[in-house]
Amino acid sequence: MIVVSYYQHHVFFCLNQRDPSADRPSCNACGAEELQAHAKRRIKQLGLAGAGKVRINKAGCLDRCEEGPVIVVYPEGVWYQYFDQADIDEIIDSHLVEGKPVERLRL
Repeated sequence: MIVVSYYQHHVFFCLNQRDPSADRPSCNACGAEELQAHAKRRIKQLGLAGAGKVRINKAGCLDRCEEGPVIVVYPEGVWYQYFDQADIDEIIDSHLVEGKPVERLRL
């Protein structure tokens, strides 16, 4: 049986927020929520949102907190660490549009 993904790319942003006194970092403390919103807006602006295209989703803890903030792109299962809006734009332009993972941000 051949399984076809509903989306060409499904991107999950870890938005986990731990208590500041926790012994582990959290992605949302690094601006993940704002950058997830930016990615969602940019995908819509590019006309890439919807069935058969790209979906940007919020996720709880993806358990790679020490490497965060992180996203994972399916169906490829490519994990990224990012630092700012320019990194998100590069992931969108290179991976989601051109199909070329961004090696410098890959985990």
